[in-house]
Amino acid sequence: MTERFTAGVWLQSSDGTKKKVGTVPNTVPPSPSGGKGGLLGVAPSPTWNGTTDQDVFFVHTAASDIRVVRMHFDGSALRDYKVVLGGITRGGDHNGGKLAFGPDGYLYVSVGDALKRTLAQDKNSLNGKILRLTKSGAAAPGNPFGTRVYSLGHRNPQGLAWDSRGRLWETEIGENTWDELNLVEPGRNYGWPSCEGSCAKAGMTNPKKVWHPDQGGVPAQIAVKKDVIYVTTLLGQRLWALPIDGTGKAVGAGKSYYNGSYGRLRALAKVPGTDKLWVGTTDGGDGKDRILEVTVK
Repeated sequence: MTERFTAGVWLQSSDGTKKKVGTVPNTVPPSPSGGKGGLLGVAPSPTWNGTTDQDVFFVHTAASDIRVVRMHFDGSALRDYKVVLGGITRGGDHNGGKLAFGPDGYLYVSVGDALKRTLAQDKNSLNGKILRLTKSGAAAPGNPFGTRVYSLGHRNPQGLAWDSRGRLWETEIGENTWDELNLVEPGRNYGWPSCEGSCAKAGMTNPKKVWHPDQGGVPAQIAVKKDVIYVTTLLGQRLWALPIDGTGKAVGAGKSYYNGSYGRLRALAKVPGTDKLWVGTTDGGDGKDRILEVTVK
């Protein structure tokens, strides 16, 4: 688990206990008055074993940029901070910050437009994009433009997760009207800033679902279990369950759970080897954040 403002990293045990294993250096969060940044996503190497592979990757905002970094974790403590990709424009908001290893073994990173909306359509910028990287931070082989960019036209992309067919799904925070669930394919343009939600502009790829921010929206993280997409929401304060249809390219109307019961829901991850999810709360009303364990039926 990562803590945005403290840059702390915690290891959660199955018995409910937790242990702080370190901090990510050079993390600079936004001012307390507003903005989104600090220590954001975390992704252990798919082959992490604490000995021959100790790699754990993070995204954080530094003083002047967004960074993808690698540290070593031996099962007890973090060490050896190394920047694998830096120099990404940071903003007071719209920093994205999710990273996840795909079924292909490469590292995918969501990066927001840093409040500079034109960057989302600039193929020479890493902002407003989903990136696909090697562990060294280089462009992964087969990327659509020969660069680190996997898809473009994103405003503030958040969660990344793959279904049983290996398709990548992404949640995205919109501006004023529509938040999005996208099926992401290499080289596709998801429209921002020309489009928020669906539009008819040539060359743009429309979302598979949209939410009004004040009607269960502002999506955060995402997980796929039994080909149902689960989405945590911030303003909506609920967990959505959206079944993927038989084509694998669309979702049903879905159902929401825990509406307002635990405050803003942000973190989301599958519990390995079980039909359960971990759900992280934020601003639950009592000053305490929690990790909930949810059974998927």
